[in-house]
Amino acid sequence: MDYKDYYKTLDVEKTASKDEIKKAYRRLARKYHPDVSKAGDAEARFKDVSEAYDVLKDKKKRAHYDQLGSTDWDHGQNHQPYAGAGGFGSGGYSQGENSGFSDFFESFFAGGQQPQSTPFGEESRAAPASQSATIRLGLEDIYTGAKKTIRLPSGNSIDVKIPLGIEEGKKIRLRGKASTGGDLLLKVTFNKHPDFKVENKDIYLNLLLAPWEAALGATVAVKTLAGSINLKIPEGAYSGQKMRLRGKGLPGSVAGDQYVVLNIHNPPVTSDADRKLYEQMQNQFKWNPRE
Repeated sequence: MDYKDYYKTLDVEKTASKDEIKKAYRRLARKYHPDVSKAGDAEARFKDVSEAYDVLKDKKKRAHYDQLGSTDWDHGQNHQPYAGAGGFGSGGYSQGENSGFSDFFESFFAGGQQPQSTPFGEESRAAPASQSATIRLGLEDIYTGAKKTIRLPSGNSIDVKIPLGIEEGKKIRLRGKASTGGDLLLKVTFNKHPDFKVENKDIYLNLLLAPWEAALGATVAVKTLAGSINLKIPEGAYSGQKMRLRGKGLPGSVAGDQYVVLNIHNPPVTSDADRKLYEQMQNQFKWNPRE
């Protein structure tokens, strides 16, 4: 039977404090929990971690384990068996496969007290089930990386930092904020924006132009997520034409662009003078847009 180095199992030094041991256990228990990990040896690793923690978290067990060390633990009657709360031979600890711990543990702590936690009991508290919820964000929140205050399932409120440029459908993880004590996963959805349409990191804006602005060219104010800018419309612009504002889309390692889609609108006919003007244009321009 091989010696089990519980410190190595938890990846801590022999001088580690109780809090350091607890922190290491929780990290590894989350990593190898059979309900979470997809590793083939997850259950075995999880049991090893639970066993190591059961020993090192207990002051008396740890002292007994440290006293014998890796060389003296298996010297038969040369060492005193562990006398826990139940005492040696008290029958307080049932050996065998139903104990949930290894043969090494049973040999080392033969006749000792019943472990205070089963292999899966404590981890059920260390890695409780996560919960999912939806958070609705405005594009301005995504662009600036603002903080939003949300109400948790527990009824409490918390400030959530919005990552710059996070894409719709991605999740924000709030560790330990679920009502179960696990992680709360916030799925990001975008509020419908009155001006912009989103496609991945790019945003689109429809810009209405008067016929003379499109025909003669003009400089018009255009909205962006960073504020309004002046955009120069080229002479002879047409409906459906796209003008790209590089880097004005959603931020990221590679920022998206903003596309301004031009749409020409004719002024309404509200008087005889308006009608006469359109008739003059009809006579002036011998032009068929369908040809």
